[in-house]
Amino acid sequence: MATVSGGALGESSPFDATQDALFGGSLVLFQPRRGAGYRTNVDALLLAWFAATPWPVSSEPGAVAPAMRCANMPAATAFDLGAGVGAVGLALLRFGAAQRVVLVEIDEQPAALARRNLDVNGWADRGEVVRGDVRDVARSRRGEASLVVCNPPYTAPGRGRVPVAEATARCGELSAFVHGARQVAGKRGRVCFVYRAQELGTMLETLANEGLHAKRMRFVHGTPNAPARVVLVEAQAGRPGGLFVMPPLVERDGEGYSPEMQSLLSNE
Repeated sequence: MATVSGGALGESSPFDATQDALFGGSLVLFQPRRGAGYRTNVDALLLAWFAATPWPVSSEPGAVAPAMRCANMPAATAFDLGAGVGAVGLALLRFGAAQRVVLVEIDEQPAALARRNLDVNGWADRGEVVRGDVRDVARSRRGEASLVVCNPPYTAPGRGRVPVAEATARCGELSAFVHGARQVAGKRGRVCFVYRAQELGTMLETLANEGLHAKRMRFVHGTPNAPARVVLVEAQAGRPGGLFVMPPLVERDGEGYSPEMQSLLSNE
């Protein structure tokens, strides 16, 4: 997974951060320097785009869905569970997909950088950073979200090695995040996850255990002939069935980034 960054710009930070940029420089992102903590990768942007465009905007074969527009009305309040430095929530605001975001993060370093990112981008009045365990926050904020997004750790505890500085961000129980999403979304909220494609069965089972059923899905492939790398899933509470499987998203073709990825990354 490629990290998303624009290079250090010399900004000092108590957390040894770099100042990077997303979407052609239109969004500032402070994040830990390499080796000092988890850095945002493209999966966060894929998740935000998926959540921001809930239904296909064109039925034409091969049409590129614009990443800058939200197909439905913006969510009144979007919760990002395990938000890190806030990249997904910031992207939702950038796309016009949420009126307000709540960024839930347990670690001090990324939570402080998330507050800084909201402020530097001029969205301090449209965002809230809540430092705490997802399970505790969800219990106290039941039903507040019309949209929940989550890029959970892909590695379950005890199933792989991760760098010490990235342990919390990259290792955790999927069930805790799904349970938290179910609580804050209530009966009508949309819940969107990005997860390893190889673990789709686990994701669907975990969602179903919480009364959440997949309604939309899209696989992401690194190249046209590569197996799916991650899967994007939208779920809601209620009855099972009615799953819409979107055409696959291919990140790179023979010329570099695919047109759809170029549109997303530049947000033009």
